[in-house]
Amino acid sequence: MDVESMTTNDWLGVFYAVFVFVAMIYVYFMVFRPANKDKFESQRSMALNDDDPINVGEKR
Repeated sequence: MDVESMTTNDWLGVFYAVFVFVAMIYVYFMVFRPANKDKFESQRSMALNDDDPINVGEKR
């Protein structure tokens, strides 16, 4: 890899890829950690819950 010939877009791509990789490791650690199981299980059916509808406005 020729570091001197890398452009700004190349460096931004490298930093973005590293950031996404670290963020994914953090999210995987958070989701699969046994101590967080109850917190995630309590929100398990949040997407299917129709008791509190989202008001997106009326079309005219």
